[in-house]
Amino acid sequence: MSVLPLVFTSGWASGINAYAVVLLFGVFGATGLTDEVPESLQRTDVLVVAGVLFLCEAVADKIPYVDSIWDSVHTVIRPVAGAVVGALLAGQNGSLPELAAGAVGGSTALLSHFVKAGTRMAVNTSPEPFSNVALSLAEDLGVAAIVTFAVFHPVAAASIAAVLLVLGLAILVFLAQRIRRFLRRRSQRREEKKLAVLGARPPAWPPPDDDGSAHF
Repeated sequence: MSVLPLVFTSGWASGINAYAVVLLFGVFGATGLTDEVPESLQRTDVLVVAGVLFLCEAVADKIPYVDSIWDSVHTVIRPVAGAVVGALLAGQNGSLPELAAGAVGGSTALLSHFVKAGTRMAVNTSPEPFSNVALSLAEDLGVAAIVTFAVFHPVAAASIAAVLLVLGLAILVFLAQRIRRFLRRRSQRREEKKLAVLGARPPAWPPPDDDGSAHF
């Protein structure tokens, strides 16, 4: 069976939480739930590092504005992780060239990362922190559920990941348009207030002569 659906799903999930993907695949492989996971992801040191970094992301991802800084740092890390995991899965399965799998995993991770980062920037404009925490928990649970589902039903999981990716991109475009309109209106209101203040100022007194000098 082709490993492409599993690579696509792992790429989508890596764009949201790469450390969770590595940790889940490593645990599934080490416990014998699947033979699709390469031994390099099952190593104890890899699992420990992935677990520690997952905990760090779980905390940073729920703090407004800190999550955006974390996302900016991971703009390169998540796509690279998606490409590496995809290539390793292809190397283990042998049904897809590793280079092609890396391209699929990396590009999918990059797209889902942009969706996550852009959505978080919009959510951070909210004055309360609860929406940020709720969105972070939904992302963590969603990644865990779909990656687990992909191990047993890769095609169905890839279909779900594709739908979520398309919806996320559509929401991101919608939010970008709303944010641009909001910034444009705010700029116009500032200009109108500035003109109103300038128009309300009293004329200079005493009035200047024709040569520009004031007379008394």
